[in-house]
Amino acid sequence: QVQLVESGGGLVQAGGSLRLSCAASGRTFSTYAMGWFRQAPGKEREFVAAITWSGGNAYYADSVKGRFTISRDNAKNTVSLQMNSLKPEDTAVYYCAADPNEGAFWAGGTHGPFVRSWGQGTQVTVSS
Repeated sequence: QVQLVESGGGLVQAGGSLRLSCAASGRTFSTYAMGWFRQAPGKEREFVAAITWSGGNAYYADSVKGRFTISRDNAKNTVSLQMNSLKPEDTAVYYCAADPNEGAFWAGGTHGPFVRSWGQGTQVTVSS
């Protein structure tokens, strides 16, 4: 498993941008698919984006497609989520996630029940 620590959350006005980062520890980081989920108050956790171990493929929830970009740097053991054109409905706790199998990010539903490693979460608040 890998250990994950998120940073970069905060308060931003609608239409603004934030960049989330996730630092991973563990020698096998470069072999893991990485991704982001979010959970808004009173709602189930939901998939946001994922990227394959090589960075060659990225996947996005329809709600963020065209606004968010996921990237990774295997040399630095980091994965990032660039969030542009933020909306109040993007307000949530954002969680970094990792799994050796990219299919885990959408297996069993959009809340990632089979994903093995999780960060502690970082709050993103978008004001209207």
